[in-house]
Amino acid sequence: MNTSEHPSSPLFSSPSGEGESYLARLNPEQRAAIETTDGPLLVLAGAGTGKTRVLTTRFAHILLTGRAKPWQILAVTFTNKAAREMRERISFILGEPAEGLWLGTFHALCARMLRRHAEYVGLTNSFTILDTDDQIRLLKQVMEPWRIDTKRWPAPGLMGVIQRWKDRGLTPERVTDAEESDFAEGHARAIYAAYQTRLRQLNACDFGDLMLHVTEILRTRADVLDQYHRLFRYILVDEYQDTNTVQYLWLRLLAKRNGFPSNICCVGDDDQSIYSWRGAEVENILRFEKDFPGAEIVRLERNYRSTQHILGVAAGLIAHNGERLGKTLRSGKEDASGEKVSVTGVWDSDAEARAVCDAAEKFRAQGHSLAEMAILVRAGFQTRAFEERLVQTGLPYRIVGGVRFYERAEIRDALAYMRAVHQPADDLAFERIINTPKRGVGPAALQKFHAAARSRTVPLAAGTQALLTEGGVKGKMADQVAKLIDVLATTRDILAREGHVVAVEHLLEESGYLEMWRNDRSPEAPGRLENLKELVRALADFGTLGEFLEHVALVMEHDENAGDAKLSLMTLHGAKGLEFDIVFLPGWEEGVFPSQRTLDEGGLKGLEEERRLAYVGITRARKHALIYHAGSRRIYANWQPSMPSRFLDELPDEHVNRHTEGGTQRRGLNLSDSVFESGQPLTSRRRQDPLLAEQNAVSFQLGDHVRHPRFGTGIIIGADRHHLEVVFESGDTKRLLSSFIEKL
Repeated sequence: MNTSEHPSSPLFSSPSGEGESYLARLNPEQRAAIETTDGPLLVLAGAGTGKTRVLTTRFAHILLTGRAKPWQILAVTFTNKAAREMRERISFILGEPAEGLWLGTFHALCARMLRRHAEYVGLTNSFTILDTDDQIRLLKQVMEPWRIDTKRWPAPGLMGVIQRWKDRGLTPERVTDAEESDFAEGHARAIYAAYQTRLRQLNACDFGDLMLHVTEILRTRADVLDQYHRLFRYILVDEYQDTNTVQYLWLRLLAKRNGFPSNICCVGDDDQSIYSWRGAEVENILRFEKDFPGAEIVRLERNYRSTQHILGVAAGLIAHNGERLGKTLRSGKEDASGEKVSVTGVWDSDAEARAVCDAAEKFRAQGHSLAEMAILVRAGFQTRAFEERLVQTGLPYRIVGGVRFYERAEIRDALAYMRAVHQPADDLAFERIINTPKRGVGPAALQKFHAAARSRTVPLAAGTQALLTEGGVKGKMADQVAKLIDVLATTRDILAREGHVVAVEHLLEESGYLEMWRNDRSPEAPGRLENLKELVRALADFGTLGEFLEHVALVMEHDENAGDAKLSLMTLHGAKGLEFDIVFLPGWEEGVFPSQRTLDEGGLKGLEEERRLAYVGITRARKHALIYHAGSRRIYANWQPSMPSRFLDELPDEHVNRHTEGGTQRRGLNLSDSVFESGQPLTSRRRQDPLLAEQNAVSFQLGDHVRHPRFGTGIIIGADRHHLEVVFESGDTKRLLSSFIEKL
């Protein structure tokens, strides 16, 4: 600990008049983190240990003891809200407004730097920062000379590739052959270079350029880097575990000074690094001591939020991760015992929703506010069952960090498709789907279709069909709209013959809507496909398509009284930084949590991040944490046995109460043992679930045991390019789209 006084006199005096009164209520570890001011310092701040207080007090301490002037401290946060709160707290400690600070988000600080040095990257200081829509529009223009198939390689997907390169600090010249993407038929790097050239011509940059340009300037202009080395005596970084590669490079350039101590203090928690999917690298915090030799590490382990049982469960779970710096949370509260963490096994996912809502009702009856309760799910598609149960029970709720299930864009699109089938006169539904996915229908063509319908006094779909039949519209757009109308007609036939689940499967597949999202390379696309899968699951609860659509309409009209306390419903990722008295954690089963996709893509590294996500979820709870796992979950109309999450076995028994509600026996699948001799391979697209298609192919074999969401389990007896012929347990033989067949 450094306690030596700086030779210069303090710029500010403590508002209380007592030199160190602002340090009086700190625990020893917090005080060490504040008073260790010389050299590199890593503060490992566990959940609920007072991280923000330490960071802001350290900033004020440096000023109050005269170690630096306000403009000589670089303080970096991840959100504008965090920067604003930090500024307010510093001003409170100082007793006057803190002016002239280099305090803000990574991008805000880099924008300020880039205005000073824009000429070094071919811009002027009046450059424009493009929003997302402008970026995509510009990229589409740049892509035109390559004649890229934008249905297969959409511009938002390519923008995702480019932004990932920027997050890794890669200019077009630094993208190597090994890092080149096969996106856009192997032209991604060339298009990236052309896109950057066009941005410079427009005197513009996108959000990713703010950090990329400044990092490149600091890399290549020693004189500019030296200016900032002389300017910043101290660097403070919040949430260091969430930094990506370019943020890490920027910080290292500013902190590494030859012949001078690196007075960089990074505050973070490697156990809460949960954002790798958006570029965060947990390795940045893990290698801090290697990057800054001689660095001190202060561990903040006194948690002032949760009971000891909650902390014991969290500590026992996260201890199974190998890649971590290590710390053990303990309660800093006087009466910290509390109740053990509850782990409840239920029969199925419907019973899980009932159990969670019943428990919320009981807690409310005991005097707990709904505002202090939260349901934290691993994936967005899980919210539907809880939303519907909350509506049924009348419990007010809010979706945090997202929109209600039936209000999501992809769900509204799918519902519009269903409405167009169910009610051919629904002009609003047809207007929504006619160009989703893109079929070349612009405002002029749509106006022409409306005029045709009005002149014939028929619905929009019928008027459009009449105009197409008469040859009033020609070309590729006419062909695609005609195909849409044909798909709607064939779906109505299937609806009458085989029911609404199979009909909607056909509708979403043959209309190209699912394919649109499969081809979308944006980070949100897999989640949208999961939501569509959940929507089709919901259909099976209703006897007809009309009943389902009426139910949805009633749910969407659910009255919200803004003045009522509401239970929060959100994903685990969205819950980071929040806390509640009571936290419900449903869906702790293999494949759901940990996520199967994360395990497939990330292996052991992915598993450890999933475990960190579980740790984050548990440590959101102040008084009660309730974990649930179901014996089976519905995959479309069928129930699939579920294995309890491996994380449940890692929870220490001394802190857990385990019990079941109604048993957790799994619904059995008794497929006949009769098999067929394997024969010629049957090719279909491989998918881990029926709606999450991948581009590579896998072979089905004659005799393979399969499952269909409507007809149950069966055996393949034949196939063509897109269909499989399956004999089911019922004895029925069906010819079905391979898209919706799951291999057992």
